[in-house]
Amino acid sequence: MVAPVSTTWLDPFLEGWRPGTGDPLEDREPATDLHLLTIPASTPDDVARAAAAAAAAQPAWAETSYQERARILRRAADIYDAHREEFGAWTMRETGAVHSKMHHEQNFAYQEVLNAATLPSQPYGSLMPTAQKGRLSMVRRVPVGVVGAITPWNSPTVLGMRVVAPALALGNAVVLKPDPQTPVAGGAIFAAVFAEAGLPYGLLQIVVGGADVGEAIVTDPNVSLVAFTGSTAAGRRVGQLAGGLLKKVSLELGGNNAFVVLEDADLEAAASAGAFSSFQFQGQVCFAAGRHIVHRRVAGAYVDALTAKAKRLRLGDPYREDVQLGPIVNAKQLARVDGIVQRSVAGGARLVEGGTYEGLFYRPTVLADVTTDSPAWTDEIFGPVAPVTTFETDDEAIALANASEYGLVAAIYTRSTSRGLALANRIKAGMIHVNDGTLNDEAIIPFGGMGASGNGSRFGGEANFDTFTEWQWVTVRDEPPSFPF
Repeated sequence: MVAPVSTTWLDPFLEGWRPGTGDPLEDREPATDLHLLTIPASTPDDVARAAAAAAAAQPAWAETSYQERARILRRAADIYDAHREEFGAWTMRETGAVHSKMHHEQNFAYQEVLNAATLPSQPYGSLMPTAQKGRLSMVRRVPVGVVGAITPWNSPTVLGMRVVAPALALGNAVVLKPDPQTPVAGGAIFAAVFAEAGLPYGLLQIVVGGADVGEAIVTDPNVSLVAFTGSTAAGRRVGQLAGGLLKKVSLELGGNNAFVVLEDADLEAAASAGAFSSFQFQGQVCFAAGRHIVHRRVAGAYVDALTAKAKRLRLGDPYREDVQLGPIVNAKQLARVDGIVQRSVAGGARLVEGGTYEGLFYRPTVLADVTTDSPAWTDEIFGPVAPVTTFETDDEAIALANASEYGLVAAIYTRSTSRGLALANRIKAGMIHVNDGTLNDEAIIPFGGMGASGNGSRFGGEANFDTFTEWQWVTVRDEPPSFPF
């Protein structure tokens, strides 16, 4: 079946959009399997042409006044805001996001553009002391050049905009490759918005394809920085390729995040946050709670409360129904999620709730008595599963929280903020929240993780300068010095 689409602001752009010269790529709705549109996929040759065009356009853009760059970003924000409901509909249909997640994503993407519009007017260097008499010494931030952005399907507008907007604001050009499952929400929207905002031709190039297209971006000689968001396995490959070419690379990868509940916690509040952190958007976000680490004294009550919340959640087509959970993105991912659950239960974990599915709709699942060798503990599940294990002492809780190669985010629930902060100081993660869920982000904070969750690079706020520019040292003399040669 083909899903009818009414005439909208984006439609004229989509009718003429040709992101590549390759084979037809079909965009389908995971909740219903309806056909949304077909576009020609990009090829590695298309990437080469896109990167060359971006490199040709970038120097003039870097010389453009900060007022003009900021004006275009503000205009892009206004356009995005005016059409966010339409863009949100594409996000829901391509990803299976429910209304609350869609609205959050659209607002966040809008905030990313607004924040980026402030970057061109920020100080970008410093005067430095020098031991050389008669010499002016300064350091300044300069654009990296062409940014190659590779983004995933799960939050396509946010994860694309947090690269595209600040990179452009700081004088770069961008070649963006969204996931082929979200060519509109992760690609066409950006092209249409920035073109309407007056961004000069060539500065934003969209290519859509699979791993071969992504690899072409990483290895293209015109691309100076690769900004990759996705799985740790794919990130290792990107890092390997970029490192061999001595390219700057920003990796924001997976997570298996700890949600720690102490014996003095407000259990109803903790269970509410724990359920949201594990089940929102079917658990298909890198900072979902993947390991619930609960004090043995309150573990039974916590599992009961978590289970009660899981039972109440409604599943269905989020675009057409009032539901709290939508579909898993595709059959391969659903099989992976169910495989982790079933292997964990076979290994001794207790299935308290869920563990069943119909079509792509997987019931929110609670597992108790999970051991540290269980797949539900060791693997990033990327599905609506809440594995629970227990501890006796604070030291044991910290050891369990840190018993993962990942280090993206953690949450701690306790009535004692000083105890929570003391434990937070000992957890190895890029972001830690006391008495809050793991699903937190703001456009102005440096988002990123440690260990297998990334290479220490960050997106957001002042961290954008670290990612999308590089230092340059400049000295000036009125009179050339004399040298002994």
